[in-house]
Amino acid sequence: MPTPTHAIYNRPLDTPTPPGFEEIVLGMGCYWGVERLFWQQPGVFLTEVGFAGGTVQNPTYKQVCGGNTGHAEVVRVVYDPSRISTEQILKLFWENHDPTQGNRQGNDIGDQYRSVIFTTNDSQAAAAETTKIDYGNRLAVEGYGRITTQIAPLDHFWRAPEELHQQYLHKVPDGYCALRGTGVQASSASALHDAATGGIDGNPEPSPSSTGGSSVVAGGAA
Repeated sequence: MPTPTHAIYNRPLDTPTPPGFEEIVLGMGCYWGVERLFWQQPGVFLTEVGFAGGTVQNPTYKQVCGGNTGHAEVVRVVYDPSRISTEQILKLFWENHDPTQGNRQGNDIGDQYRSVIFTTNDSQAAAAETTKIDYGNRLAVEGYGRITTQIAPLDHFWRAPEELHQQYLHKVPDGYCALRGTGVQASSASALHDAATGGIDGNPEPSPSSTGGSSVVAGGAA
């Protein structure tokens, strides 16, 4: 079976990652809205939906929905760090879902909807841990519980075999999107960098352009 072509970027989903580019795999609940969030970002080269973090090889969406695979719904994001930094990617991650909900996002319940960051290098792992601490502090001030996001090295990404699910909200513009943030702003990427290098007092300010996530709901859940 030929590899699907990305509906927006018009390149095969198995296109090799260009030299100097990075990939990270993120789970924020139903993967349809998450993928759209990231394909809209300048500096992102490729996105695709799939599964990671479980024990079953080549799972189908139906199997994952059954709750016995251990997989989360995730999006693989390939990006040019000279145009969009890992910290900027993670800022979008934290602000556009609720990372305190455990095995759910809103009305989507089950371990497939858990919050996860699967990293592919040490610098991503460090950025994930740093931003988790920073955003956890900001959430606590607003009365939220502790962050439940799993951070781990990527073991394997399994592309979702259902081709309609790839870039679903481009193909079905009014389709289901459960993406919704807490409204709590994350620190800007530059502020986090300054704090890590001693440029400021270690209490980064949120970006003035930050906003919480949003949701457009229609149809059934992914």
